[in-house]
Amino acid sequence: MVLPAEGLFEAEAWIFDLDNTLYPASCNLFAQIDVRMRDFIADYLDLDPDEAYRVQKQYFSEYGTTLRGLMHRHDMDPGPFLDHVHDIDLSPVLSNPELEQALATLPGRKLIFTNADSGHAHRVMEKLGVRHHFDEIFDIIGADYVPKPEPQIYHMLVDNYGLDPAKSVMVEDIARNLEPAAALGMTTIWVKTDTRWGTEGFDKAFVHHEVDDLAGWLIGVARRGGTRPQG
Repeated sequence: MVLPAEGLFEAEAWIFDLDNTLYPASCNLFAQIDVRMRDFIADYLDLDPDEAYRVQKQYFSEYGTTLRGLMHRHDMDPGPFLDHVHDIDLSPVLSNPELEQALATLPGRKLIFTNADSGHAHRVMEKLGVRHHFDEIFDIIGADYVPKPEPQIYHMLVDNYGLDPAKSVMVEDIARNLEPAAALGMTTIWVKTDTRWGTEGFDKAFVHHEVDDLAGWLIGVARRGGTRPQG
């Protein structure tokens, strides 16, 4: 059963994507990551930058992540790649007191579910000032390098953390990543952005709530539902 907006505060678990979900897509961290992926591939495969970029996007299209393509095609150790591509300037990500307030209203467990690694997730959450709200991080390493939206990873998430999908909420900026969550019975929240990849695969059948401002929306729902935000 899909939880209505006010009913979201009966949820037992909240599962949040990280990048472009907990912070605005306008921070554009992926532009930095994109360049660092290209440069890593150019060095690793001895390619010029243009060819490295072509390979990067080809693997992303075929395998869901560039990393997975490099592992499958070239037996690459993922550790150095993840360290390199996430060594970025996080200054565009600012402390967000409103998000802190919104997370404080939510009952139940809070988890991060990301195609990045936990090191990147920790650094971003520290910048936002919200790290203390999250119990677990289910990252690309924990998922055996299989990315969202592969359905088996959502089953692994549920099994690993003992989640009841009917009492869980998933929040994402990439619409297609919500489809497997909805298929399991989770209530889904899509954080709308202007990015092309965020809207690809959008279908109202598996997007239950759409928001432009996640923190503001959660605080508003809490007030309408009779839950006072803390702080």
